[in-house]
Amino acid sequence: MKHIAGSFYRTKIALTCILISAACSAIAQQNQALPVIQQVKFKNDTTSITSFGAKGDGLFLNTQSINKTIEAVSQKGGGVVLIPSGLWLTGPIELKSNVNLHLKRDAILQFTADFNQYKLVKGNWEGQPAWRNQSPISGVNLQNIAITGAGIIDGNGGAWRMVKKDKLTETQWKTLVASGGVVRSDGKMWYPSEKTVKGSNTKNTGVIEAGKTAADYEDIKDFLRPNLVVLTGCKKVLLEGVTFQNSPAWNLHPLLCEDLTLRNLQVKNPWFAQNGDGVDVESCKNVLIEGSTFDVGDDGICIKSGRDEAGRKRGVPTENVIIRNNVVYHAHGGFVIGSEMSGGTKNIWVYNCSFIGTDIGLRFKTTRGRGGVVENIYVNNINMIDIPGEAILFDMYYAAVDPVPLAGEKREAIKTVTVPVTEATPQFKNFYIKDVVANGAEKAIFFRGLPEMNIKDIHLENVTIQSKKGIEIIEASNIFLKNVKVITNDTNPVVHVQNGSNININGLQYKNGAELLFDISGEKTKALKITGTDVSKAKKTSAFGTEVNQSVLEISK
Repeated sequence: MKHIAGSFYRTKIALTCILISAACSAIAQQNQALPVIQQVKFKNDTTSITSFGAKGDGLFLNTQSINKTIEAVSQKGGGVVLIPSGLWLTGPIELKSNVNLHLKRDAILQFTADFNQYKLVKGNWEGQPAWRNQSPISGVNLQNIAITGAGIIDGNGGAWRMVKKDKLTETQWKTLVASGGVVRSDGKMWYPSEKTVKGSNTKNTGVIEAGKTAADYEDIKDFLRPNLVVLTGCKKVLLEGVTFQNSPAWNLHPLLCEDLTLRNLQVKNPWFAQNGDGVDVESCKNVLIEGSTFDVGDDGICIKSGRDEAGRKRGVPTENVIIRNNVVYHAHGGFVIGSEMSGGTKNIWVYNCSFIGTDIGLRFKTTRGRGGVVENIYVNNINMIDIPGEAILFDMYYAAVDPVPLAGEKREAIKTVTVPVTEATPQFKNFYIKDVVANGAEKAIFFRGLPEMNIKDIHLENVTIQSKKGIEIIEASNIFLKNVKVITNDTNPVVHVQNGSNININGLQYKNGAELLFDISGEKTKALKITGTDVSKAKKTSAFGTEVNQSVLEISK
C-alpha cells in the first residue's frame, strides 16, 4: 500500500509539475508573441528651418526652405529639423533618412490650398496602384525617421474634399456653397471644382494604365486627393506627440513599413470628411500604436493589406501589431480590419481602448473578391459608449457606404447566393475577444459570413452590452460565447441564428421577461449548444424555421 501511495504521490507531483510547466510555457509563449518594435535614434544636432529662409507669417510659401533644411541635415548624418513657433505655409514636404521633424507646441504647419503645388505621382489609393496628388508629407525607402513635438500639422483638407449636403446643417451648407465650387444637379453634393466633378463621374479614377502619363489625368487632377502623410517602405519610424488634422483624405498611411511607432498623437478630421480615416496601417510589420486620440470622418484605427488582385499579388500581410491605450471618438469604426485586406492580417493585439460615439465599435469587414486571411486577432479590455451601429461586427458583405444610413436613406437587403471558393474568397478566423463593455448600441453583436466561407473560430468572453437589439449570427461556425450579457430593448429575439453551426453559448444573460430567446433558421444550421443559461426568464425559449430540425438546439445546465 505504501508503495502504491508513494507511486500515486509521485505521479501527482509529476502531473502538477507538468501542469505548472505547461502554464509557464503558455505564459512565455504569450509574452514572446508580443512583437518588439525597434525604435529610432537621432544625433543631438538641431537645425531650424529659419536657417534656410523660412518665414512663419502664414503668407510666405516655405516649401523650398523646409525641404532644403531636411536635405542638409540628412546629408550630414541626421539630426533634428525644428519647426519653431509660427504659422508655416508650405507645399509638399519630402522626409529623408535619419531626420526628426520636430514641431514646437505653438507651431502650425499648414499645407497650401494651391493645387498646382502638388504634382501627380504614382502612388496607392485604397489598396491599389493609382495616380494621386503628391502627399503633403511623404517618404520612400527611408530609415530612422520621425515627426515629433506638440505642434499641429494641418492638411487644408477643406480645399480638396467634396461634401454631402445631408451631413451639414442648413447654415453650414449655405456657407459652403457661397464659398465657390460646384453643386451637383440634384443639389445633394458640393464639389471644390469642375475637375473634381469630372473625376467623380469617371470610372476607375486614377488607376494606373500602361502607356498613360500624369498629363492624361490632368482633367481630373483635383479629384485625386492625397493622404496627409504617406510613408512607403520605411524602417524605424516614430510619430509622436503631434496633432495631424484636416487631411484631404486619410490622415496617416504607412505602407510596407517595418518597426513603426505611433505614440500620443491627436488625429482629427471633420466627421463629414469623405475617406477621412485616422490611420491606415497597410502591409506593415512590427507596429505599435499607443496613447493616441482619434476623432475623424471615417475609420479610426484601421488595418489593411491591399485590395483584390493587386493586394494578393503584393502578398504582404499586416502583422505583429500592438494597439493599446487609445481613445477613438467619431469614426466609422473604432478598431477596424478591412475591407482592403487581400494580403492578409495576422497577430494583432488590441487592448485598453475606449470608443466614444464611433458608428461601429469593433469592425471587421470584407467582401467577395478581396481574398486574404485575417487570423490570430486578440482583443481585450475595450469600453464603448453611444455606438449608433453595432458594438461588435463581422461582415463579409461590405459595401462602400456609411455604416449607419442617413435619415431617409434606403438600402436593399443582401441577396444570399453561394459561389465557388477561389483565391478571391476572403477568410476571417481565430479571433479572441474578451472583457468588452458597451453602453448604448443599435445592435450588440453581428456576424455575417459567406455561405461558401463562414466566419470561423470566434471566441467572445466576458462581454456586457446594452443595446436596442441583441445578437445575430449568420453563416458562421465554431462560435463560442462565454459570459455574454446583452440587455436589449428588442427581445424578439435576443439571439438570431441563421445557417450557423457549432454555436456554443455558455452563461448568456439577458433581460428578464424576454419575448423570445433563440430564433433559429437556415437549413444548414446545426449543433447549437446552450449551457449555464437560465432560459426560464424568457417568455419563449425558441422558435424554428420550417427548414430546421428542432434537435439542432441542445440546452443543458
